[in-house]
Amino acid sequence: MNSLRLMTLLLSACFGVYSCNGQVRTEPRQGERVEVEVTEQEAPAQEKPVAEGEDHDPYFVVSPVIKGPLGPQSITRNIMQDRNGTIWLATWEGIMSYDGELFTNHTNQDSLRKYHVFSMLEASNGDLWFGTIGGGVYRYDGTNFTNYTKEEDGLADDSIGCFYENDQGQVWIGTMGGISVFDGVSFRNLTTEEGLLSNDINSIVQDDNGNYWIGTRGMACVYDGKTFTKLVGPEGYGFGNIRCIIKDQKGNMWFGGNGGMWRYKGTWNGAGTSFAATGAFIRHAEPFVGYIHEDRMGNIWTSAESPDNKMGWALTRYDALMFDLGFATPNIIRREEGMYFGVMEDRDGNIWQGSLSGVCRYDGKTFECF
Repeated sequence: MNSLRLMTLLLSACFGVYSCNGQVRTEPRQGERVEVEVTEQEAPAQEKPVAEGEDHDPYFVVSPVIKGPLGPQSITRNIMQDRNGTIWLATWEGIMSYDGELFTNHTNQDSLRKYHVFSMLEASNGDLWFGTIGGGVYRYDGTNFTNYTKEEDGLADDSIGCFYENDQGQVWIGTMGGISVFDGVSFRNLTTEEGLLSNDINSIVQDDNGNYWIGTRGMACVYDGKTFTKLVGPEGYGFGNIRCIIKDQKGNMWFGGNGGMWRYKGTWNGAGTSFAATGAFIRHAEPFVGYIHEDRMGNIWTSAESPDNKMGWALTRYDALMFDLGFATPNIIRREEGMYFGVMEDRDGNIWQGSLSGVCRYDGKTFECF
């Protein structure tokens, strides 16, 4: 991937609202154990520069650390906990994990290609999948990392935006060049040539009827296995640049992006651009929403532009009870001038959140930033 395309992706990740650089150091906030703000340019120091000619992307943040008590000090896009309880981090420093005591940089430890990591998935068979920006996909079986690329294996593209596993065990991979479906042996690609509305994929989720909801940097669509249909809301509203889609415990579909956060309560009927139920779309937030997560209690968490426009970005929580009562007022849990990224609830009920300068854990009272 050329440097111009990478620059375009990085700038679009900033959503054209706030610069990824120029963040300022702030004093600790009340109730926070650790609060050290570091710019992407500052963190970490280039103690071990990439060798000339070495395979890497120009925005990879080089760290000499393999194992230690400190987490990433650069952009952390996504967080995942596997079935064994290990926390995995998709970072600009590569693939990292946390066992409750120490962080391990697997990109350094296993001499993986130096490409920053964007997305992750734990498959039903226990394999872990990691998507890089420019270096293809890594599959980890607990012992070995296997790299799949466009040139060698037929991926649609080497820049990966998301993963999804369907009920047949197929891994759907959203790339900047379309969707690659892995059946355990090889990849089958779906692109605009097959009717996909945009090849730049952000999110893929199936609804309860087996339809795939696909968020792209163009227009969102629904795929019934044969036809891609543009997702259209009230009064013909089109959902552009949808960054995150989830299905909640009740089967409702949630999606966030340029148009804020929407919930759809209804059943896709596959008829043109219409839905079976009118008035099924509910808009819960207007500012940009990048990530959506439902916790075990049914509360909805978002990483988004601050809903009151007072300061940059916010981690917000919408209480499930308020949705049931017809209210959807967000509780602002934490604010930053810089951007927030992935949100994840671990098995102990802690909320993890990625940021421009690493990862933090929230126990319901205080934040611990590693």
